[in-house]
Amino acid sequence: MDKKTKLTGKVIYPNDPGYDQARMNWNPFTNAFPIVFVFAQQIEDVSNAVKWGRENNVSIRMRSGRHSLAKDFSQVNGGMVIDVSQMRTIQLDKENGTATVEAGIRVGPLVKALAQKGVLAPFGDSPNVGIGGISTGGGITAVQRTTGLISDNIIAATIVDANGDVLTVDEDNNPDLLWAIRGGGGGNFGIITSYTFKVRSAPFQVGIYEVIWPWEQLEEVIDGWQQWSPTVDVRLGSVLEVFSEENGLLSSRGIFLGGKTELEKLIAPLTAIGTPIKVLVKEVTLLEAIEFWIPNEPLFDVENSAWSSSWVELSLPDEGLNTIREFLENTTGTSNFFFLNSGGQMNSIPTNQTAFFWRSTKYYMEWNAKWTKESKAEKNIELVQQTRTELSPYVIGSYVNVPDLGLKNYGQEYYGDNFERLQQVKAKYDPDNIFNFAQSIPPASSC
Repeated sequence: MDKKTKLTGKVIYPNDPGYDQARMNWNPFTNAFPIVFVFAQQIEDVSNAVKWGRENNVSIRMRSGRHSLAKDFSQVNGGMVIDVSQMRTIQLDKENGTATVEAGIRVGPLVKALAQKGVLAPFGDSPNVGIGGISTGGGITAVQRTTGLISDNIIAATIVDANGDVLTVDEDNNPDLLWAIRGGGGGNFGIITSYTFKVRSAPFQVGIYEVIWPWEQLEEVIDGWQQWSPTVDVRLGSVLEVFSEENGLLSSRGIFLGGKTELEKLIAPLTAIGTPIKVLVKEVTLLEAIEFWIPNEPLFDVENSAWSSSWVELSLPDEGLNTIREFLENTTGTSNFFFLNSGGQMNSIPTNQTAFFWRSTKYYMEWNAKWTKESKAEKNIELVQQTRTELSPYVIGSYVNVPDLGLKNYGQEYYGDNFERLQQVKAKYDPDNIFNFAQSIPPASSC
């Protein structure tokens, strides 16, 4: 291949002003030293960058919101990062119930902009996550029991493939690729520059709640929440968060696509658990509910972190609850366990209809350990892995958007029985495995 392509867009090399800022990520543990950053302004910049990377035999990583939770996913030492964060346009078609958005916009600005126009779009739990990254991994959300996952709402996309060519992806064009990006993980098949999502009219009433308990009641509260949340009205999305013993916070929050009076009745079994020290129930606008769920936060964290995740099909027994307590007694600060209820529309879709496989779960669970001193890294990573091992008899799978480099059989853990088909799609669209990174999907022929 002739070395003819020139990089376009905003190009930053190691000696350029802004390089240190360019290589910063939300989780500082994932920071690396690429040889070049390309901040794309338009799709041609992405195409040129892919071609340049191939011509010069430079490893390619793609980045949207800088929120990757593990090393080597969105940037790499000695490679090139193609960053789409400056591509942020939104085109709303309310008549047809669709929104076409460029992949660089972050979740918070996107869902707030749509809410201001009377539109409900699925959204996650952090405003700073890029829509380009969260969507292809599935995209769990506060309203997934009503709307489905973010990936379930993808109806089209524009993708730059491994040759630098621009592909239209929808039911009529490259439908196998559409299937794959609905849960097949970010960065495996090409660089997505825009999505078209199905959206809905905003509800007239939205209820929110928050309940806080004494930290010491964590086993009782977790067990009560896991018995209640999977079968409650599907219009109610509920999370439970238990932070480290040092932090001492144990709370549940939720969004209900309905009014306050009905919400109060629905959460009565929850507020009857233990001895809550705070109960808040309000009726708000959709925009206010989004502000409550994903308030503004710093773009960069100061703590390093290690993560793992899983899905729960059967309630955790006492042994599992004890494992959670032990983890939180041995971590510090904002390390936590996070739970989000499943069910409803999310679980109504057949496991093979999209690449996202885990469709029979009661709830999702993730945990993270955080530290600031480099000397604490190994201890915290080991603690996360030990906790996964101890929980393994009671959980299934893992969530690709919360990558865990300790997984031995990551293809099965992330994609279940859809992994083989994903490898076949990979072989068709990226046979040379140009888009490869830690835990990427390998082409079928190379297995």
